[in-house]
Amino acid sequence: MVAHDPATGQAAPGVPGAWSASDPYATALRTGRGPLFLRRADGWLLPLDVERWCARADAVDRAVLDRCEGAVLDVGCGPGRLVAELAARGRTVLGIDVSPAAVAHTVRLGGQALRRSVFDPLPAEGRWDTVLLMDGNLGIGGDPRALLDRVARLLRPGGLLIAETAPVDVDERTHVHVVGVADVRPTGPPFPWARLGTAALLRYARGWDPAGVWTADDRRFAALRSGAAPAGGRRAR
Repeated sequence: MVAHDPATGQAAPGVPGAWSASDPYATALRTGRGPLFLRRADGWLLPLDVERWCARADAVDRAVLDRCEGAVLDVGCGPGRLVAELAARGRTVLGIDVSPAAVAHTVRLGGQALRRSVFDPLPAEGRWDTVLLMDGNLGIGGDPRALLDRVARLLRPGGLLIAETAPVDVDERTHVHVVGVADVRPTGPPFPWARLGTAALLRYARGWDPAGVWTADDRRFAALRSGAAPAGGRRAR
């Protein structure tokens, strides 16, 4: 999960403290269980599926990974189940996340991961074959167009974005905190987030070619391709 301003590429004021070793997200990753929520200012709570994130890749995850092409960048990799699964298959894969707990967990599973925002400079920019935005990570930065533009710059021409969309038809930009059930009130400032259903994602995806939408076990996904690939285009290494 990333809490950076897409316009500047810098962390929102006060956000780094929210990802300290004692924050609710880090605690949930250490224990492998929730409850954990995104909380809006009006008190609305979005449950986060910590137990699934901390488990091994399930059948739905593995079917998504079967669609990946070439070298894969997992944006907002969390505790690293997808990175670990791809690495076990012998694939070139890198996870990025702003949470040090998430990066450490991914490395313990045998995957490669860096503590970076998607808006930071990254290895092999413009040469990744596939970028993953799973587990709600279309919300990163709270600005879908800015995120899609950034992903397009990370991919090779004709590269593949696979995104998990919200299970309902929604197009929401908001500010949230990460909270656990025991929190009386959130600490620190909120950070920008977005929730997109498939239809909303496709509306924002100007310059992308739709490459498929599907539903599996009540989870929804969309694949987009970033223009035409030139002959002999370079691949990430």
